[in-house]
Amino acid sequence: MSTDDTRGPAMSSTTTSTDGTGPYGRDTHAGRSAAGPGPSRWAAPVSAATWRQFGFAMSSLPLAVAGFAFVVVFFSAGLGLALTALGLPLTALMLTGARGFGALERHRARTLLGAELSGPAPVRPRRPGFWGGCTARLADPAGWKAALYQVVMLPWSIVSFVLSTVFLTIGWALTLYPTYHWVYHRYLGWPGMRVVDFSTGTSHHQYYISSPWQIAGVSVLGIAFLYLAALLVRAVNGVTRAAVRGLLSAR
Repeated sequence: MSTDDTRGPAMSSTTTSTDGTGPYGRDTHAGRSAAGPGPSRWAAPVSAATWRQFGFAMSSLPLAVAGFAFVVVFFSAGLGLALTALGLPLTALMLTGARGFGALERHRARTLLGAELSGPAPVRPRRPGFWGGCTARLADPAGWKAALYQVVMLPWSIVSFVLSTVFLTIGWALTLYPTYHWVYHRYLGWPGMRVVDFSTGTSHHQYYISSPWQIAGVSVLGIAFLYLAALLVRAVNGVTRAAVRGLLSAR
């Protein structure tokens, strides 16, 4: 006795792992290759992802200064005029502006860091009219968290800007030293970069980086600084991203 095979042709399926990697080993969350860290790790100092990280860290400071000044000025004005009819609208304007700065921070985190962030729900006044909108803004937790973000993140933005700039500048200055070594001899009469110059009693000590091995060693040290700078900027931006996720995004 024969039986009919009712099964159709085998269906091919494509699976996506729960850690955010697609079927071809690509990170679907941040647009980065998840196949392996080999080439990207070795190319970290010059990769586009690292430069986006530096761009995020360096652009954070001017925006943090602007956001901090806006929140402090309007909050102080609203608090000083709290007994008048102008206090509440000024505070509501401060919260509205803080939300705007928060939206800009989320956009920067999505664009430069590849973070998946969603904004909080919009403010919905329960009563119509101007005062209904003001009271809704004053009762908006997302607005107050955005204002808090602008205040507390200014010191960290300064730290991240200084660390990223210093390590990046030192790294490239040392790495490229072989290309401008000749400047010291031609314009200063030195055999190379002077790193030591001091006197002890009747002796005067000077030390220059002039031999080929010394020049190569400085360049290697600069490359090490660039790798360290790439790790550092990711670490400081990780703190900022956590603050954006905790204070500026929907939870």
